[in-house]
Amino acid sequence: MGTMRWRVVIVDDHERSRVALRAAIWAAGGEVAGEASRGRDALTLVQRVAPDIAIFAVGLPDGDGVEAAAHVIATADCPIVLFTSHTSAELVARATAAGVMAYLLKPLRPAELAPTLDLALARSRETRQLRETLEGRKLIERAKGALMKRYGLSEDEAFRRLRRTAMDNRRAMVDIARALLVSESVVPEVPTE
Repeated sequence: MGTMRWRVVIVDDHERSRVALRAAIWAAGGEVAGEASRGRDALTLVQRVAPDIAIFAVGLPDGDGVEAAAHVIATADCPIVLFTSHTSAELVARATAAGVMAYLLKPLRPAELAPTLDLALARSRETRQLRETLEGRKLIERAKGALMKRYGLSEDEAFRRLRRTAMDNRRAMVDIARALLVSESVVPEVPTE
């Protein structure tokens, strides 16, 4: 067999659930990178093994799997799929707010595992790209503002200068904006007497 499809962490305290997940992951061409049975061990495990994705049970012996998932998503930026026997509107709302990418229902139907993990990974990549695009736009806006202030330029002229500099240097506009903002922050203040 060629490359692994995904490296997965399982966070679930039920041995039968973990056995079912392990078998389905392996059968779909994936690898179990690590397992934990408690929410408090999840972040350390994810940071240590750097999986592509993690599957969290909702009910964990030391608390709520959704809260544990939210903490891992915020800290380690790892996409998470919830493994649950119930999907109440309240659970869906909390999971969505936490940044959970998808659900698998207990008992596991192995045929659902691969499409669910693939979809969750695709959503995660899309979310990351949108976040980077938004951050890039904010940087470009700040750089435009700095140019407008420093040289008394119109917004259009500041944008044109950023774009021309990016093209001349064969760099992305966001890289030029970042460099400009860094240089702005290291320029010493002119002493006022």
